Amino acid sequence: MRLPEDYEERSGITPTIISAVVAVTLFIGVILAVVLMMNEQKKPSPNQNIQAAVSATVQTQSNNKSQYPDTDELVTGSTLSPKDFDFWDMYPNQTPAPAATQMPEAKPEETQEPVETDPSKDGKHTLIKSANGKEEWVLISPYLPKHEYDFTKLVCQSNIMKYYEDGKQVSYVGTDISKYQDYVDFVKLKKAGIDFVMIRVGARGYGSGQIVIDEYFLDNIKRATDAGLEVGVYFFSQAITVEEAVEEANVVLENIKDYKVSYPVAFDMEHVDNDTARIDNLTKTDKTTITQAFLDTIRLAGYKTVIYGEKEWLIKEIDMSKLTGYDVWLAQTEDIPDYPYQFTMWQYSTNATLDGIAGYANLNISFIDYAEK
Repeated sequence: MRLPEDYEERSGITPTIISAVVAVTLFIGVILAVVLMMNEQKKPSPNQNIQAAVSATVQTQSNNKSQYPDTDELVTGSTLSPKDFDFWDMYPNQTPAPAATQMPEAKPEETQEPVETDPSKDGKHTLIKSANGKEEWVLISPYLPKHEYDFTKLVCQSNIMKYYEDGKQVSYVGTDISKYQDYVDFVKLKKAGIDFVMIRVGARGYGSGQIVIDEYFLDNIKRATDAGLEVGVYFFSQAITVEEAVEEANVVLENIKDYKVSYPVAFDMEHVDNDTARIDNLTKTDKTTITQAFLDTIRLAGYKTVIYGEKEWLIKEIDMSKLTGYDVWLAQTEDIPDYPYQFTMWQYSTNATLDGIAGYANLNISFIDYAEK
């Protein structure tokens, strides 16, 4: 580059100075180039790295050769047999995991029908026979007291039932009397083996509701007492209120007050065959309450009491769980009674023949002596 002629004069820089600067610059550039070349020579190339790694591996194998001899060297001259190399027995056999058992598909649960039991054999039911011929098995209540009679000890002699324990008679023979027996010879009854009589005092009309005294009552109770028979009485009730029941009881008390009544006063309420009666619309609770009102009135007067009824009446028509304080006079014309609960008297016949009664007579057995009770 040619400088202008007036350059020296203007800047004060001579050609000699410029040459020196250029020379120094070139020298520095040469030195930098030499340094870079030297650094490139010191840096290993990729091929050099690979060669170095291979050389190191070979050297390691050479060094290990002295520590781990070749297989040929181990086998040559060795006394070991092939069995010595059978080292697999050193490890226990692994028991293979059992294959997953496929569970059978769950079947829908089959609905089992309830097993029907025979109520006549399960000992938990008793059969009720209604007047219309209907039969029904009824569950025996576990809460009511049961009787403990052994009916194998019953002996029937000439239609008269007697009960024995240890060879001794422990029962008493009776009959029940009303106007329907007409005139009764109580002396002959006594000789025939009768111990007690149950005499009807009166009744309430099942339609009219009027109380009437049995037309034979006064004559029967006098002559029975004179004959030496134990006497009990009963009243046929058709009361539909507690007040009427108390009224009936007071009528009985008024008519027996002058006589010795050693056997119970019985409450007799029942449906009327082949006709409607004023008690037909009473509930079980009503009949139970009326029964209790009558008997409580009698008992408070100092007399013994008893509930008269057939098996159906005692189980279905009144609630005996409310009347357990009273004795029961069971009416069931069977050879053996099957009423399961406690009873003290049993009317077992309504068509017997007795010396002293012209027509059919009713027969009863008492399992306790009320005269001594």
